[in-house]
Amino acid sequence: MFITTQIDGQYDTPSGEFPRVFTCDHEITLDDSLEWLSNNRKQLLAEATAHGAVLFRGFAAANALQFDACIQALDVANFPYEESFSNAVRVNRTPSVFTANEAPSEVTIYLHHELAQTPFFPKYLFFYCEVPAHVGGATPLCRSDTLVEILSNERPEFVRSCEEKGLLYTNVMPDMDDSESGMGRSWRSTFNVDTKDAVESRLGELNYNWKWESSNSLRATTPVLPAIRRLDDGRRTFFNQLIAAFQGWADESSDPSSAITFGDGTPLCREDVNEATRIAYDLVFDMAWQQGDFVLLDNRVCMHGRRRFDGKRSILASLAECATHRCLEE
Repeated sequence: MFITTQIDGQYDTPSGEFPRVFTCDHEITLDDSLEWLSNNRKQLLAEATAHGAVLFRGFAAANALQFDACIQALDVANFPYEESFSNAVRVNRTPSVFTANEAPSEVTIYLHHELAQTPFFPKYLFFYCEVPAHVGGATPLCRSDTLVEILSNERPEFVRSCEEKGLLYTNVMPDMDDSESGMGRSWRSTFNVDTKDAVESRLGELNYNWKWESSNSLRATTPVLPAIRRLDDGRRTFFNQLIAAFQGWADESSDPSSAITFGDGTPLCREDVNEATRIAYDLVFDMAWQQGDFVLLDNRVCMHGRRRFDGKRSILASLAECATHRCLEE
């Protein structure tokens, strides 16, 4: 009933094809899909880690509630959006499912690992296509383990600095949510607080540095976070927000060239970042959505982004299995 298949743009890696694709060889019901997902839970989560991304096509999930049911069938712990420190403005559809990003269609969202720039990140990430864009709107996916291997050969000193120094991220959070920005979530929403005293207390607990700007906006800098992560199987991944922060964190209050530095405060070389960006996009599989598609990512292995688009587009998302950076666990 459920089989692996090949799709345009898919390519081979040492650990198998990217992405892994499952589809149905005949018409099925949602209950059929839920039973199969539940029965094959361990295998599918392992496939996500091995391949980076698993696409499910034709699984009879027709709306946000049914997408939520598919996630529940895999029995992964929900990581509620309101408990994350995401920069993006999002709207919940169910307790587990929310809009992927409310930024305008002309905004490019560059490749990144979800919440790699915060102390807490999801191990798994789900996307669901409610309405595909009329033109454009693909979700680029990139194997970060492959990227760091290539980058280590081409820019070894840069990779060594990333691994040894880590990264600092700085962004400016407005007083109120700004849905016109790809990183417009307010400090009130980000930290789930109502007062400056409350957010300062939370920032202190997490070893952030901060400064209040005009119009009650907050400039916050993270503690030193890893730029490269090592998985249990020994693979290294380029686990960071380096590309997105350097190339895309630009609005009236943020300078992308200062939004991210090495952990010792020294600046990144633009040529190194541009080369990492070039290699990453050379490795991209563009997920061209069909209505009802959903994708499971191992967020530690696979980066994602968003292409510009025309017309209406609705992609939903869900986070699962909250994790912390190893440096914070020790």
